Amino acid sequence: MKTLAYPLLLVAATAALAGCGGGEAAPAAPSTSPLPAAAAAAESTAPGVPCGDVTGSGGARTAVVAHGKVDCAAATTLLKDYFAKLTPAEANSADGPGPVVLDEWTCGSGANDPVTVCSTEDGRQVEGTRA
Repeated sequence: MKTLAYPLLLVAATAALAGCGGGEAAPAAPSTSPLPAAAAAAESTAPGVPCGDVTGSGGARTAVVAHGKVDCAAATTLLKDYFAKLTPAEANSADGPGPVVLDEWTCGSGANDPVTVCSTEDGRQVEGTRA
């Protein structure tokens, strides 16, 4: 995703330089559409913030990492709520647990996948990895 920023910078630099010279105006740069909100949010966030551990399904220790504009308290509460909401049938599903909707979040993981992912439409994400 970060590679999208380079063409935009190139277009801006070209436009700025075009105004510096005398003579003919440079041809207009091709227009680019704005990034979707989720992509823009993901562009502006750090790789992830470790937030400690919670107890996952089956009592497994799960490391919590928050991505985007999610604080650690909210991230750990979200995963605790997710694991508490899972029924034994969902936790042992052949397709993996989830998707489970918790307010604006959707959480789940694949079959035998040690990583649980919760995300929102605006690009925030919380990951839980069984240790």
